Amino acid sequence: MDLGAVQRDRDAMKDQDLRPEGQSLRGDLPGGLNQDPATQLAPGGSETTPVDSTVAPAADHASQAAPIQGGLSRLAPVAIASALFMEFIDSTALSTALPTLARSFHVDPVHLKLALTSYLLALAVVAPAGGWIADRFGARRVFLSAMGVFLLGSICCGFSRSLPELVAARILQGCGGAMMVPVGRLIIVGSTPKARLVSAMAWFTTPALVGPLVGPPIAGFVLGVADWPWIFFINVPVGLLGMLAVARLAPNLQRPHPGRFDSLGFILAGVAISALVVLAETVGIGLFPLAVELALAVLLLASGWLFLRHVSRVDKPILDLSLLKYHTYRASLTGGTLVRLGVGATPFLTPLLLQVGLGWTPVKAAFVTISIGFGAMSARTMTRRIISRLGFRSVLLLSGIGAAILSTLPGFFRPATPIWIMVAIMYLSGMVRSTQFISANTIAYADIPTHEVTRASTLASVVQQIGLSLGVSFGALMLTLTRGGGGALTPDRFTVPFLMIGASTLLAQPIYAALNKDAGAEISGRRVGT
Repeated sequence: MDLGAVQRDRDAMKDQDLRPEGQSLRGDLPGGLNQDPATQLAPGGSETTPVDSTVAPAADHASQAAPIQGGLSRLAPVAIASALFMEFIDSTALSTALPTLARSFHVDPVHLKLALTSYLLALAVVAPAGGWIADRFGARRVFLSAMGVFLLGSICCGFSRSLPELVAARILQGCGGAMMVPVGRLIIVGSTPKARLVSAMAWFTTPALVGPLVGPPIAGFVLGVADWPWIFFINVPVGLLGMLAVARLAPNLQRPHPGRFDSLGFILAGVAISALVVLAETVGIGLFPLAVELALAVLLLASGWLFLRHVSRVDKPILDLSLLKYHTYRASLTGGTLVRLGVGATPFLTPLLLQVGLGWTPVKAAFVTISIGFGAMSARTMTRRIISRLGFRSVLLLSGIGAAILSTLPGFFRPATPIWIMVAIMYLSGMVRSTQFISANTIAYADIPTHEVTRASTLASVVQQIGLSLGVSFGALMLTLTRGGGGALTPDRFTVPFLMIGASTLLAQPIYAALNKDAGAEISGRRVGT
């Protein structure tokens, strides 16, 4: 991914159906997937914010929000969207700069994966608390605070002079980014009259669509005329203007007290997720001694076991695993995670292949990889019709196979490969991935009752971020094993890693094949039995 790919996958992950009243997807909207994509294909995560844990809370409490004098300003969605541009452009631009950062820090390019996974780790850990914090302290206040944290993290990234410093700054960025997208969506969905919701959400989705397209070229331009810290420093004026606009235009929603926060569950989940991601990052590359890796494994098992015991004893756990009883939801999470295990490695491997393996400049690499973003945008308008015609099961199976095949092809790029072929492959890859994630993220809620949408959205968002993080780690591990004892990153060294991420994507096929052929028919608009 140039991180564009991670972000696009993150976007597709966030393309979950949004309801102004927290409805389940089962027949609540006439025409199902024929609804306007602005209301149905909202950005996320993103696969990047990045999470949707506050979408449902916003919807559930929309009718309880205090009236806003004069109604929600028509410019409020524009203000929030402009603020989100900062996050999406930053994320997609960073991947283009990974080889440059490796040279600046004098580290192995493979170790720059930490700059990606540290951010995703912060998203996964902090995300579950987003809805509760916004309801408890006010959505606008939390959104502005999150922007401030993200800006502080950006400044720290720019002043980083070593990889550990950059990783710490990226974690700080992630803590802010974990709140920005979901809380911004809460403000819009919770305050916009139904008659204007489509227009408001269209503005809200714009950063996720445009960010992956303009981020890489901006990074290439910045690296061509200045040093890499300016990729982060340019966030400051953009972010300050966005904060000013949000402070003046966004409404101050009043929510009921959200009740007691599951502090113990939040801590146990955070420890388990952190141990899992850090262990995946370090295993097999000699970054930590074996004793440390074993300690991490023990910590993972212990915290995971304690968390499972905890969730079985509380009424409202921070992550409700009982939702996995719904077949379509379980298939979406497990199958989608396996797909992300493969696809998630692309944002890390692609810039290294183009800039290190093929020796391209950041500008040249950026203008080729943005074709993935154009492909993802193209799929948004077609996916609804395809699902309506073929059904979720067939679309998931076919797009999964397509994603697997197209994910392997960059591994065969060589200096003599025509650029137009590379662009075509990446464009098609963007289309297929977007179709896969839109389908998986939509069917997840096909059987979820209205009162469980909030918890389902939170759990799905966390699992998605973990899947992306593990995907980056998996790609880095394959590249490390292929190159042996630190050999040069020549194009042929990328063949096996890309083949492996394609093969891992196919692991989701049995899960999707087990779905009923009419699964999700009520929301796809497809006639049962056809």
